[in-house]
Amino acid sequence: MGHTFVEKILARKAGLESVVPGQIVTVRPDKLLTHDNTAAISKKFHQIGVERMADPSINVIVLDHVAPAANETYAANHKLIREFVAAQGITAFYDIGEGICHQVLPEKGHAWPGAVIVGSDSHTPTYGAFGAFSAGIGRTEAAAVMATGQIWLRVPESFRIIVS
Repeated sequence: MGHTFVEKILARKAGLESVVPGQIVTVRPDKLLTHDNTAAISKKFHQIGVERMADPSINVIVLDHVAPAANETYAANHKLIREFVAAQGITAFYDIGEGICHQVLPEKGHAWPGAVIVGSDSHTPTYGAFGAFSAGIGRTEAAAVMATGQIWLRVPESFRIIVS
């Protein structure tokens, strides 16, 4: 059997001729999605001990989960996120009312065939519908991607389904 589209994407991004299921590869994601949880992620980012993101251009931040802010805590988190965005020079920032993250990414050109997209949201695999490899990651992993610009991923196993 030939390679799956995910194997092809991960091999290309890892700079390898091919990969096999179960293999660990280190890649530079094309996009890192975060949303209202960026406040917590930014705190973890600073705990790592770095000042600047490795590559602010990969970050896409969408404030959509608690919008508008339901209380003072959420409002303070949104303020912290806006300050982090400005300090890091993140240009792909979508504030309250600009859309839902899983629509914003494809509509604004942040998801495309062959891309590697990781995000701190369990619905990040949605971008597979656009021919991307996409996976949900935790907040600490997202902070590490911000700090290093890369992530290691395990090449997933696959199986064939025949519908007749």
